[in-house]
Amino acid sequence: MTRDRRFWLFKSEPSCFSFDDLKACPDSTEHWDGVRNFQARNLLRDEIKPGDGVLFYHSSIAEPAVVGIAEVVRGGYPDWTALDPGAEHFDHRASSDNPIWFMVDVRYVRPLKTPVTLNEMKMHSELSGMVLLKRSRLSVQPVTRQEWEHILRLGGVH
Repeated sequence: MTRDRRFWLFKSEPSCFSFDDLKACPDSTEHWDGVRNFQARNLLRDEIKPGDGVLFYHSSIAEPAVVGIAEVVRGGYPDWTALDPGAEHFDHRASSDNPIWFMVDVRYVRPLKTPVTLNEMKMHSELSGMVLLKRSRLSVQPVTRQEWEHILRLGGVH
């Protein structure tokens, strides 16, 4: 039995890793590492699967916005950056036997014709239930199919 495709919003500060950076990666694919929140980790480890859709959200900028679409191409696996003492996201508690942190691989699909800003999303009652609009600081969040489709329409893609 195959599960239905699910949808997610992944936040990234463009100064750290932007949607254009994802496009520039080999095969426009990169691992989504460095998540150090247990709730988000559980989603990466247990819920997010290949084929799932990702809204790529630029955060911590003047006008935060969904800027593009990506797709999960590899489900959760141990985040090896947690094991590397030289890595920005090293965690001394993690080990090969107890990895603690997980990541997925995502592939660039396409930009939105028009970025959908946080302020614009707040103006649409269809999006009022979004985790993002409830002031969630999670860098990985679930999105319903209806929210996904509405944002794609706002962005000129759907």
